[in-house]
Amino acid sequence: MEGIGLTHYLTLSAVVFCIGVFGMLTRRNAVGVLMSIELMFNAVNITLVAFARYVTPATITGQVVAIFTIAVAAAEATVALAIVLLIYQHHRGIDVDRINFMKW
Repeated sequence: MEGIGLTHYLTLSAVVFCIGVFGMLTRRNAVGVLMSIELMFNAVNITLVAFARYVTPATITGQVVAIFTIAVAAAEATVALAIVLLIYQHHRGIDVDRINFMKW
């Protein structure tokens, strides 16, 4: 019986990414869409770390890139939540379908 290999991590990453895409396409709430995008970022991080571990085990390039991705995702989440708060103050709701930015 073998341990957990690269295929297992890639399968997990694909499942988490698909859950994120499904959530992004089906959610009407802006916060739900942001959470789905964060799931997709985490799936990419799993893939990066898995490739770094199994393809080139002597380097830590995948972990470094994953840390940079986490930092970018944190900044993105901060800016996106600030935008969601402004949308809520202006429209009294965060339903993505009701918001039309092109109409003044």
